[in-house]
Amino acid sequence: MATIAQKSAAPRSAAGPVATSAPSVHADATWGTRLKRRQAAVLITLTVLLLLSLIVSAAHGAAPIPYGDVARLLLRGLGLPVGLDLPQSDLTIVWTIRLPRVLVGALVGAALAVSGTALQGLFRNPLADPGLLGVSAGGAFAAVLAIVSGLATISLWTLPACAFVGSLGASAAIYMLAATRGRVNPATLLLAGIAINALLGALTSALLLSTHDYNAIMAILTWLVGGLAGRGWDHLAVAVIPIGASMLAVFVYSRDLNLLLAGEETAQSLGVNVPRVRLILLAVTALMTGTAVSIAGGIGFIGLIVPHMLRLVIGPDHRLLLPTAALGGAVFLTLADTVARLLLPPTELQVGIVTALFGAPFFLFLLWRQRRFVNSW
Repeated sequence: MATIAQKSAAPRSAAGPVATSAPSVHADATWGTRLKRRQAAVLITLTVLLLLSLIVSAAHGAAPIPYGDVARLLLRGLGLPVGLDLPQSDLTIVWTIRLPRVLVGALVGAALAVSGTALQGLFRNPLADPGLLGVSAGGAFAAVLAIVSGLATISLWTLPACAFVGSLGASAAIYMLAATRGRVNPATLLLAGIAINALLGALTSALLLSTHDYNAIMAILTWLVGGLAGRGWDHLAVAVIPIGASMLAVFVYSRDLNLLLAGEETAQSLGVNVPRVRLILLAVTALMTGTAVSIAGGIGFIGLIVPHMLRLVIGPDHRLLLPTAALGGAVFLTLADTVARLLLPPTELQVGIVTALFGAPFFLFLLWRQRRFVNSW
């Protein structure tokens, strides 16, 4: 209050500005510089962590390989001289078995993290996540239906296509249930996602019960939990194009997501075609999630944990938040897969179990923080 009075009483120069405004401008500039440095540091740190996590993950397995040897084997596989004679068997293990699995995990983690970030910005709901909203369940149901019916055997692309259709259908159903006159109530969105999750889970269970092949049932149940075992270069080839293209499309709409944070009316007045942007983002997030589910199964909570942790450090600007979420999701799932292999040797846990062990308490914490909002609804 004293500041307002001082500003009103301060003498003005011929040019007009108040003399006391200079420190404020300088403070804003200093804060902006610090934020940019922090953002650059986060990008560099995540990039380094991703490279290190790839080496660490590729080093562990039934036959452990020293980290330094893994790094040299990766360079040797790229045709670069490493100066040491390394066993051909280790080169085969790293490049044929472990590296494609690690890269698939990094790609799936990036896709799920970017999808969660986009959905949270689109619906202005901090609890939005492909797994919690039923988007992953839609892809899983369609994928299981394709497996049980035999459609998945037609082509390697059939399963991702079916999963995309299922994810898109679940997204559309949830949006129609939660939208009222073009507006989405965040609490209704969460409840609709829970209901769709339960419905699709029941339908998936019915499909499993109708299948009399015990081996197929066990394979599907293992896949539904989410895992990366057995993923090879062919899985990476199938996933990289749809996930990469969808991710680039979300990056293009980062400015629109920033404007949507101020509300749909404000974004519309600033030139954002809200219905079109919403439709496009729902479609591309469904494509990313559906492809990720078809490749790695129902891995959850990555789209919830990673965006929230990064917002605490770099802020809500989607122009930086989306690429850092991609890096953070890749690092998170790569390390989670490593933990899944090392936690109970010689048994290998499904990575979906590890992400759930981290994600469920985190979701409860977020729900606790949002309790006043939920109670008011």
